[in-house]
Amino acid sequence: MIADEMRVRLASLTPTRLEVIDESESHRGHAGFREGGESHFRIRMVSPAFAGLGRVQRHRLVHRTLGDIVPRIHALALELAES
Repeated sequence: MIADEMRVRLASLTPTRLEVIDESESHRGHAGFREGGESHFRIRMVSPAFAGLGRVQRHRLVHRTLGDIVPRIHALALELAES
C-alpha cells in the first residue's frame, strides 16, 4: 500500500508525529480518483528535520524523501511543522 510506503520513507526524517491519511474517497467523481483509493493523500508531520526550513523547503524535503511515490498519486496535501 502506498500509505505504508510513505510511512516507511518518512521515518527517515525522525518524525515526532506522523499521520498519513488517504482522502481518496472524498474525491470520488473528481479528476484523478481511482477505485480502491490511494490517489489523494494528506500528510501531517512534525519533525526536527524541519528546523530552520521555510514552508517551501519543508515541502521539497518531503517530496524528495517520498521520491517515486509522488508521481504515482494524484494529490498530496502537506501540513508540516518542526518539533
